[in-house]
Amino acid sequence: MTDKQTAYHKVKMERKKTQIDASIAKATIEKGILLVITGNGKGKSTSAFGMVARALGHGLKVGVCQFIKNRTDTGEEAFFSAQKNCEWHVLGDGFTWDTQNREQDIATSERGWQIAERMLSDPSFDLVVLDELTYLLSYDYIDKDRVLKALQNRPAMQHVVVTGRSAAAELKEIADTVSDIHDEKHAYKSGVKAQVGVDY
Repeated sequence: MTDKQTAYHKVKMERKKTQIDASIAKATIEKGILLVITGNGKGKSTSAFGMVARALGHGLKVGVCQFIKNRTDTGEEAFFSAQKNCEWHVLGDGFTWDTQNREQDIATSERGWQIAERMLSDPSFDLVVLDELTYLLSYDYIDKDRVLKALQNRPAMQHVVVTGRSAAAELKEIADTVSDIHDEKHAYKSGVKAQVGVDY
C-alpha cells in the first residue's frame, strides 16, 4: 500500500468513525426489544439461541417456548435447559404434516401459548424466545389479536424474539427489529441429511 493509499484510508475511516459515533450518541432509548426473525432461510432459531447464550452470559433470566417442534434431543435444549437461568419448553406435537390433525394442533398450541403468556407477563424474564410462533398465527391456531396484545403489554424491559416463516404483517409492524432470512444455497436441497451439532 502506498503512502497516498494509507493517508486516504485514514481520512475515510476518520469520517466513518465520526458518522458512527454520532449515530450511537443519538440512540438513547432504553426499552425491551421485540425482534422478529422470519423468511425461508436457515438460521432463524439458531439466531435466537445465540441471543439466549448472550443473555445467559450476562446473568439474565431467559424463557424459551418452542412451538410446533416436538424434538427433545436437540443440542440446544440439552445445553440451555441445564442452565440455571433458563426455562425451556418444547410445546409442539411435530410439524403439521406429521400430526395431520388440526384440532389436536390447536389444542396443543393453546396449552403452549398459556406458558408463553405467563412468561410475557412476568418481569423476572429478561428475554423470551417464541420459536416458530409465526405458524400459530398463519394457521390460525391462536387468535392473532391475543398474541399481539400479550407482546405489546409485556414488561417494559423484557426482550422477545419471535421466529418462523411468513411472519404476519401485524407482527412485523409492532416489532422493533425484523430480519428476513433467505436461502441462497442449502445442503438439504442437495440431498445432505440434517447434521448433529449443525442442524439440531
